[in-house]
Amino acid sequence: MQHDSPADRAFRAEVRDWLESNLSGEFAHARGLGGPGREHEAFEVRLAWERHMAAAGWTCVGWPEEYGGRGATLEQQVIFNEEYALADGPARVNHIGEHLIGPTIMAFGSDEQRARFLPKIVAVEELWCQGYSEPDAGSDLANVQTRAELDGGHWVVNGQKVWTSLAHEADWCFAVCRTEPGSSRHHGLSYLLVPMRQDGVEIRPIVQLTGTSEFNEVFFDGARTDAANIVGRPGEGWKIAMATLGFERGVATLGQQVGFRREFEGVAELARRTGAIDDPLLRDRLTRAYMGLEIMRLNAVRTMAGVAAGAPGPESSISKLVWSTWHRELGELAMDVLGAAGLVADGEPYDLNDWQRLFLFSRSDTIYAGSNEIQRNIIAERVLGLPREPSPSREARR
Repeated sequence: MQHDSPADRAFRAEVRDWLESNLSGEFAHARGLGGPGREHEAFEVRLAWERHMAAAGWTCVGWPEEYGGRGATLEQQVIFNEEYALADGPARVNHIGEHLIGPTIMAFGSDEQRARFLPKIVAVEELWCQGYSEPDAGSDLANVQTRAELDGGHWVVNGQKVWTSLAHEADWCFAVCRTEPGSSRHHGLSYLLVPMRQDGVEIRPIVQLTGTSEFNEVFFDGARTDAANIVGRPGEGWKIAMATLGFERGVATLGQQVGFRREFEGVAELARRTGAIDDPLLRDRLTRAYMGLEIMRLNAVRTMAGVAAGAPGPESSISKLVWSTWHRELGELAMDVLGAAGLVADGEPYDLNDWQRLFLFSRSDTIYAGSNEIQRNIIAERVLGLPREPSPSREARR
């Protein structure tokens, strides 16, 4: 923060003042709502808040002005996310639209798609979900089996997606589908925009360890979407899907780290209050957790510098592995600080406190968006250039 330019200091003050003025009155109780393990919390309030932000021009701040954004610089986007987290703004409901499909449509979509979809993302009038993972295509995403075929002026979609975050609230899904019969792996895939509120789409919530349902199974049984709702050309789905994943790991991670720091400070205060701070082993783990926070911050700054220079380095590949492992270990530390009391729910039937919820939800951090095992393979093979892991099928043929 101390290195902000005069223009960035003015922007930071503008963001901070607006948040302070508007997270009050009817939205005063919105502070801190939602988040991991609490995604069901006050959804309508958070939706109203985000539409209030949109009316004041505070959604999609990094988008070009021609698409409804503010054209904020990379530094200003970081500032916005930091200040939003520091103000304890409620968890965003339009993250997938703003940070994933919006940039994808800008980069690969047609002029008609940009005109149709981008304004409604900026205004938070349509919400999105991501149709990637399937029962046999999670970390092995290239094994997608959901199929789509042209029938006159429509794509007809059949198959199943799973772990689909916020599908139960979404108006649209961007889905990777196999559109070339007989194709396999990353060949023959297409990137389709599919309306969710239609016959032929069934959504079944998946109950998590926290007792809530952030994600879902989605079944497509003859679901239809206009033939024009394909991003790029048929068969380009893999390339575009990978580009979307690149957009996913952007400047919002800086705001995430502000939240992590708040959680760490809460665990440290809990340790002081319970006397666990006197345990030298727990004190050592708290110190290591603090060091991990600083390492994540410095790596993020280094990554952003690479992005600004147009050449992100290998450090961008390790961020997901680092933060997910750190967060899972913080949840474990919180439970050890609580001791035996952490094993008992606050109330019936399953009323969890913040630390129990942190411990349970953070178990998923090292699984979703690419498991740690897959992340290590990517780093080894694509970043470090080490030999590829032997394929079981190739080994069996020897």
